[in-house]
Amino acid sequence: MTTNASNQGGRSILLAGATGVLGGHITQALTDAGHKVTGLGRGTGNGIRADLMDRDALLRAVDGHHFDTVIHAATALRKPPLRHRDMHATDALRIQGTAHLIEAARASGARRFISESMVFGYGYGDFGTRPRTEDDPFGPHGTTPELEKHIEGMRTKEQLTFEAKDLEGIALRFGLLYGPGGTDALFPMLRRRRLPVPDDHGRVLPWVELTDAARAVAAAVERGRPGQAYNITDPTPLGFRAHVLCVAREFGLPKPMAVPLWVVRPMAYAHTVMTGNLRVSSAKAERELGWTPVYPSSGEGLAALHAAR
Repeated sequence: MTTNASNQGGRSILLAGATGVLGGHITQALTDAGHKVTGLGRGTGNGIRADLMDRDALLRAVDGHHFDTVIHAATALRKPPLRHRDMHATDALRIQGTAHLIEAARASGARRFISESMVFGYGYGDFGTRPRTEDDPFGPHGTTPELEKHIEGMRTKEQLTFEAKDLEGIALRFGLLYGPGGTDALFPMLRRRRLPVPDDHGRVLPWVELTDAARAVAAAVERGRPGQAYNITDPTPLGFRAHVLCVAREFGLPKPMAVPLWVVRPMAYAHTVMTGNLRVSSAKAERELGWTPVYPSSGEGLAALHAAR
């Protein structure tokens, strides 16, 4: 996937994960901003085909190419992760894949390297009512071996990004993503009543609509400060069940069954997310990147998604 810059000032950008859901929106946002985007990945839709986990093949693939900026938005997820093992391939992409992509960025002469990160790097669990900011510790040791594996991936990805020699490293810590191409994955589960969700009991999580997230990437390309992380979420945290109820209501789908927590415990990763309680502040991104979400809540973002169909 290669798109042409629309003006003389556009940057040449290599985007790992361009054919993914978020990657497609990032490509559009960068193209709209006048940049030239080349996709990197294993699929046929990429301008450069290579596997981030294969260092030598990746370096061969970028040989002879020049990019101003490299963006790591690659994921191995093709559907919502339910069990811890569903995250393992993405955990590896965050560690080995990042190290390899940084080498490729240097080889291509890039000056800026932007990593997709996640707010769950602050940890999994109950963080109370105080919003986390970028000044709070990121990547604390996980409370179980499985959680540590996921947090290690996010912690290491950011460390590699910030410590990369001769590169301006920036990390964007996204909330839970929803919107065009993402929310659709919930529809068949809701239709078949195969998405049991426990009550939130006052717990909330950060969310961000996919096109808003993509615009934040474009803003970071142009205005992000090297060595900085930015929280990218809307200002309206919402419980997991409350979000799914909003999806069902907006699209006329059956409401998910309300079940006791123990029912979803076999889906260990989903259980961890559903029982989390986390608020974050995106004030720094608003201040330094000039980014504010078009959709300040999931309700408004989902209504816009419905209206666009």
